[in-house]
Amino acid sequence: MAWKFDEKSPIYAQIAKYIKLQIISHAIKSGEQLPTVRDFAEEAGVNPNTMQRAFTELEHEGIVYSQRTAGRYVTEDTDLIAQKRQEVAQAELQTFVSNMLKIGLNREDILPALEHYLKEAN
Repeated sequence: MAWKFDEKSPIYAQIAKYIKLQIISHAIKSGEQLPTVRDFAEEAGVNPNTMQRAFTELEHEGIVYSQRTAGRYVTEDTDLIAQKRQEVAQAELQTFVSNMLKIGLNREDILPALEHYLKEAN
């Protein structure tokens, strides 16, 4: 079944983000071999060139690397994966705080609101 994409950003960027989230959440393990471009493209329902571009983005970040004739693998650099997790967490927190400010909460109100939410969510 093809993946769902939005119109807000390029498809290759959405794919790269999805794979990155799978890596930083350990759904795809450090050192694990990734499916081929063709197999991943078929699964996502995109052109192989789009998938290749997503992999290239991940390689530029260093969280994926290629071995000639052997495929692509997730980095074994656990410090880099932890750093990428922190970067994603910071971006998510920035978005969260920005949204809370947009709905009229003051900075001082955000933490108590979050604590209340977490308490009620259990």
